[in-house]
Amino acid sequence: MRPARTALWLRLAVALGLALVGPLPVGWSSARAPIYVSSWAVRVSQGYREAERLARKFGFVNLGQIFPDGQYYHLRHRGVVQQSLTPHWGHRLRLKKDPKVQWFEQQTLRRRVKRSVVVPTDPWFPKQWYMNNKVQPDLNILQAWSQGLSGQGVVVSVLDDGIEKDHPDLWANYDPLASYDFNDYDPDPQPRYTPSDENRHGTRCAGEVAAIANNGFCGTGVAYNARIGGVRMLDGTITDVIEAQSLSLQPQHIHIYSASWGPEDDGRTVDGPGILTREAFRRGVTKGRGGLGTLFVWASGNGGLHYDNCNCDGYTNSIHTLSVGSTTRHGRVPWYSEACASTLTTTYSSGVAADPQIVTTDLHHQCTDKHTGTSASAPLAAGMIALALEANPFLTWRDMQHLVVRASRPAQLQAEDWRTNGVGRQVSHHYGYGLLDARLLVDMARTWLPTRPQQKCAIRVVHTPTRPAGGALTPHAAPSPILPLMRVRKNVSACAGRANYIRSLEHVQVQLSLSYSRRGDLEISLTSPMGTRSTLVAIRPLDVSGQGYNNWIFMSTHFWDEDPQGLWTLGLENKGYYFNTGTLYRYTLLLYGTAEDMTARPSGPQNATAPPTSWATSAWPTALQGTSATPSRQ
Repeated sequence: MRPARTALWLRLAVALGLALVGPLPVGWSSARAPIYVSSWAVRVSQGYREAERLARKFGFVNLGQIFPDGQYYHLRHRGVVQQSLTPHWGHRLRLKKDPKVQWFEQQTLRRRVKRSVVVPTDPWFPKQWYMNNKVQPDLNILQAWSQGLSGQGVVVSVLDDGIEKDHPDLWANYDPLASYDFNDYDPDPQPRYTPSDENRHGTRCAGEVAAIANNGFCGTGVAYNARIGGVRMLDGTITDVIEAQSLSLQPQHIHIYSASWGPEDDGRTVDGPGILTREAFRRGVTKGRGGLGTLFVWASGNGGLHYDNCNCDGYTNSIHTLSVGSTTRHGRVPWYSEACASTLTTTYSSGVAADPQIVTTDLHHQCTDKHTGTSASAPLAAGMIALALEANPFLTWRDMQHLVVRASRPAQLQAEDWRTNGVGRQVSHHYGYGLLDARLLVDMARTWLPTRPQQKCAIRVVHTPTRPAGGALTPHAAPSPILPLMRVRKNVSACAGRANYIRSLEHVQVQLSLSYSRRGDLEISLTSPMGTRSTLVAIRPLDVSGQGYNNWIFMSTHFWDEDPQGLWTLGLENKGYYFNTGTLYRYTLLLYGTAEDMTARPSGPQNATAPPTSWATSAWPTALQGTSATPSRQ
């Protein structure tokens, strides 16, 4: 039966008082309309004898007292159907008229789930140390499962080199509507098989999200009942068109896109999405999921060996992507991990060769326990986010980023750069806000109140001389030579008194145009009015470019929920060759956030409501600069 016809039939049934004699479809017990059963709770003033009188008078069976004090009784009527969409009006009137009845209620079905810890029976689940309590803390996924969450109703698509859709641990969750092959332009995302199996990446990422549970094969996905799709787009010519089409596939059907790729992680590249891909991000967050916004989960990058910085990657440093870093089983920074200010959260992966790695599906209907890199971390986060969406489908893309900030913990993660920001949260350039906790994420998701509309406040600090029409060249703010240590300070009102006033920050961007004789020697930092210092780009020894940065936008998440009013300081420091020179031409500070004081929200549960439509459809800013290049991040 089609959904529209089902809804019409329900309304008719309710209007006509029709009863449902057979078992109801799965999920009806949790629908808005109550389902009435054939028993009543009744309170009488004179105890058992009065309850017996009522039962004989109206044809009930007295099943006895509910509490020991003998005031509340459980009555059942054999002549009433076991499940009905409407209450029994006849018995309601009779009980209401009886003067000895103080209170009554016809009972309704309540959906409840056992909160015991659910442990899958899959043979490789004991190897999944990051989710089976073999490491402390783990990702707390068992505790989320014990609440009855498994990703049901959530659709995830892995943008990569294809997905083995007939894999025995994926086929039952495979979703053809969330899949496409943009390399060959056909609906089949099956990977191209080669002797070296280089196109295994997408299948491995997919298994982390949605490998089937309790089927006696391999391990278990984080969201083992989610629908999983695959987009084949990395195994061929990659263009801005292909990236944009991949990120725009079925935006009203797919909830989460998981991507573990980006520009080359070679420590010298500064690159990002093209015009069309930036537009795909913008459309995704404004129109995807019915206006709630598509969720783009991104791996932060594997350029650690080359001292790369993920703020030189325009995909991970976009405000529209949720960037995920890695930590080892022992809470150390992996050798491949990139540090940057745009990373929001962290999940597990491997470290040195002896460390345990990630268990997942593999090509040729096989399993592997050798998946690694930030490629392995992002799909784990995508699975946890799917659990949170199941708990609360009304979350916007910004709501989810707020929740991830709050559900990430420093735990045992080791780094020298942990700092406490202006609102008391610990944050690191290696780990963002720390290790993502699935139980905390879903608990907070259930009761999260929607955020108010996103505001953008742009402050132009330094820019080139301007020539008015028909006039002489007039210096507005002349280019500045970059000294060995240069600080640019600006007192900011955060657009106070205007419609786009910001009280609580989310993302902060710095758009820079500058020249420099050796780009990789220049460290750039930003310090907020509340004293939080964030490194926008650290030194990159392999980056010998003399091109500088041309309208490049750096992004930091380290100021989340801070008050932006006051003195902001941009720092430019030469950390290399003494005779390096450069010039700062343009600097714009871009603040994003909300007029609400987010620090005033209670830290405990809130009264959950569906977001007003206007809150989910406000105008979002566009993503940023660059051209396309897409090696995977295995």
